[in-house]
Amino acid sequence: MIILGIETSCDETGVAIYDASRNSITHKLHSQISLHAKFGGVVPELASRDHVRKILPLVQGVLSDAEINLKDLSAIAYTAGPGLIGALLVGAAFAQSLSFALKIPAIAVNHMEAHLLAPLLEPNPQIFLFLHC
Repeated sequence: MIILGIETSCDETGVAIYDASRNSITHKLHSQISLHAKFGGVVPELASRDHVRKILPLVQGVLSDAEINLKDLSAIAYTAGPGLIGALLVGAAFAQSLSFALKIPAIAVNHMEAHLLAPLLEPNPQIFLFLHC
C-alpha cells in the first residue's frame, strides 16, 4: 500500500509518500515563514495562495524521489482540520480531485490525531507512554 499524504493546515505545505512494503517515508516541506514574517504572523489568504502554488511541484518531487508514478498510489490522505479553513481547502480540493481522477480513496485526517499517531509509522513503534499513567 502506497499513500500520498498532504498537509496544508497553516503556513507549511507538506507532502509525503508512505510505502508500507518498504516501510519508508519520502517527504518534502515548503515553509512560508519568510512570506509572513513582515506581517508579524500568518496571513490566512497569503497562506492559502502559497499552498496553491507549491502543492503540485512538491507532489511531483516526492513521487520522483520515491521512484513511483501516480498509478502506483493506493490512497491519498489529507489534513481535514483543525487549521486555517482556506489552507485546509487547498489540500482537500487537491487530494479529492486527484483521488477522483485516479479512482482511489481520499482519507480525511485530523491534524492533532496525526501528530499523536505518527510515531506508529516507525519501523519499531513504541507503545504510547501516556496510556500507562
